[in-house]
Amino acid sequence: MGIFSSLMGNAGAVDNQNLQNDYGQLLFESETIEAGFKIFRDTFIFTNRRLILVDKQGLTGSKTQYLSVSYKSISRFSVETAGTFDLDAELKIWISAEQQPSISRKFNKSVNVYEVQKILAQHVLR
Repeated sequence: MGIFSSLMGNAGAVDNQNLQNDYGQLLFESETIEAGFKIFRDTFIFTNRRLILVDKQGLTGSKTQYLSVSYKSISRFSVETAGTFDLDAELKIWISAEQQPSISRKFNKSVNVYEVQKILAQHVLR
């Protein structure tokens, strides 16, 4: 992921082994990481059980918030692909009956948004 793309807030894919090394302590037995993405300092991780959002806070990023979202609490989601002149694709996730998306993230072109949609669909649409 390039620095320009990162500064623009676009996510790039992260290797599962790196995610396991950095965030393995958040997982419970039999929970596995399926995919993860990084946006500048923040990370979001799709496991076989939930979505984990890692929010680095403050100037130094030493304070971190971990938000765990159960797939069954996701009521709907949308994926908008990048166009010819667009630099990014976008993912929006609604939690329960909220009117506005609770989670919104942009991906750079290195991320296959169809794979992101597939992971969500496998878990949300069960």
